Amino acid sequence: MTVTIYHNPRCSKSRRTLALLEERGTAPTVVEYLKTPPSKDELKAILKKLGLKPQDIVRKCEACYKDIGLKVGTASDDELVTLMAENPILIERPIVVAGDKAAIGRPPESVLAIL
Repeated sequence: MTVTIYHNPRCSKSRRTLALLEERGTAPTVVEYLKTPPSKDELKAILKKLGLKPQDIVRKCEACYKDIGLKVGTASDDELVTLMAENPILIERPIVVAGDKAAIGRPPESVLAIL
């Protein structure tokens, strides 16, 4: 099974999640999503695997979120996916995808359930 982590090396939770995967013998494909953002279609596929809506994975504490003027519930799902694709800093991290399942590594141990 292929395992992919959407990773931000500056984030402690992301680093801990990657280390946890490696400690468990998993060698994930690492996507530094700030350098290589997922497309809108990739984000939609990830959301489906997570079983979440776009608003559930938007980082509302980011300056970019405030600068754009977003408020919870004011943007449609498509608008949020577009904004996250254009501003990947808005995507919650880390996200681990394993086959047809995905999990957010907050806490890092939560990704173990999909392996």
